Amino acid sequence: MVGKLDVIIVVDVESTSWEGSPPRGQESEIIEVGIATLDVTTLKRLEKESLLVRPVRSTVSEFATKLTTLTQEQVDAGLSFREACSLIQTKYRARDRLWASWGDYDRRMFERQCQSTGIPYPFGRGHLNVKTLFAITRNLPHELGMADALALLKLPLEGTHHRGGDDAWNITLILAGILQRTRENEIEG
Repeated sequence: MVGKLDVIIVVDVESTSWEGSPPRGQESEIIEVGIATLDVTTLKRLEKESLLVRPVRSTVSEFATKLTTLTQEQVDAGLSFREACSLIQTKYRARDRLWASWGDYDRRMFERQCQSTGIPYPFGRGHLNVKTLFAITRNLPHELGMADALALLKLPLEGTHHRGGDDAWNITLILAGILQRTRENEIEG
C-alpha cells in the first residue's frame, strides 16, 4: 500500500561493476544513491541529492569508474549502507511515499543488499517502474534506456549520465512529463 501521494521519490543507484564477472569474493553493491523528488500536485522537481555509499564486499573497478566517474577514494569517504538507508527513511519519509526508478534494477539492488546485510529495507511497498510506464504510455514496442527516452522527447540529458543524482533528476523530468501528458489527455477527453 502506498501512503502519501504528495511527493514521489525518484531513485537511481550506481553499483560496483565489472566488464565480466566480479572478481573472486566480490559482489555488486550500491556505491551511490541518487534521489530527486517530484511534487505530485505541481509536477515540479523539488530537489536532487547524491549519497555516496562505502562498499564493504567489493571495490570500485576501472570499468565502474569509467562508467560512473566514481573512484574508490570518493566512495570510501561516503556513508555506510545502513546510514544511507536511514537517511532515506527519515529525510524523505520513504516508507510512507511512492518511490520510482528507471526499471527494476534499483529496486532489486536495494532488496538484495538489504537482505544480504540484514539492514531494513528503506522503502514502502509502492514502487513505480518509470521505464515500463514510459514505454506503455508512448505505445513503444519495447522499453528504452533513460538517455534514449530523453532523446525521443527531444530533451537534453542534464548532468553526467550514470551518476545517481543526475540520472534521478532526469528520470524525474520524464515522469513529470508522463503525468502532465496524462492530465492533459484527461482534460481533453
